[in-house]
Amino acid sequence: MTQNGTNGSGGERILVVDDEPDIVALVVYHLAKAGFRISTASNGADALRLAQQDRPALVVLDLMLPGMSGLDVLDQLRADESGQDIAVLLLTARREEADRIKGLSQGADDYLTKPFSPQELVLRVRNILRRMSQSQSGLPDVVRVGPILIDRSAHRVTVDNAELDLTPTEFKLLVTLAERRGRVQSRALLLEIVWDAAPDIQTRTVDMHVQRLRTKLGAAGELIETVRGFGYRLRAAQPRSA
Repeated sequence: MTQNGTNGSGGERILVVDDEPDIVALVVYHLAKAGFRISTASNGADALRLAQQDRPALVVLDLMLPGMSGLDVLDQLRADESGQDIAVLLLTARREEADRIKGLSQGADDYLTKPFSPQELVLRVRNILRRMSQSQSGLPDVVRVGPILIDRSAHRVTVDNAELDLTPTEFKLLVTLAERRGRVQSRALLLEIVWDAAPDIQTRTVDMHVQRLRTKLGAAGELIETVRGFGYRLRAAQPRSA
């Protein structure tokens, strides 16, 4: 069963996916009150259909869905080219730590544990959407780092002319490292800049996204160096050929 609705004028569309009516009503009420346009789905198949049909800016996705799990939905969403630019906020039970980690590694942008504060939910949604659209004044629209070419205006990254499919958070992480290339960035600082999070939020979030970004960059992933005990640095030089 699905439901579509709007609230406010010009608000970005959010797709809420959860099979618990009380949770859906709570989330819809507070997001609509904040000015977002809302679509809802209670299962994975409807969620994927609405994601393709409505092109939401963000999906609030429960992990425990009937039939197709939230992780399966996330996996299919990220496998579809049209779903690469859709942000995903996971809703999880506190006991699902392994699933949270897996979700982040599969391209989720953030997670929120149940029970949650509706105000925190709205804040996290706004933060994710803000960092998706936020521009970095210190970086030109197009910058090259070794074989990596970043076009911020087109939200496009290529490596040796092959285009990559990056999630919004992966793109922001790469842009942030590129803007500060050659300088070490602590995990806490990256959390503040990329995730708009306080420094005491789990730093493993950064590690999982860096690992996934390196994988997508292929051989160019060698440019992202781990500085033990501190964080990460993007080297300005190309990696050496084998």
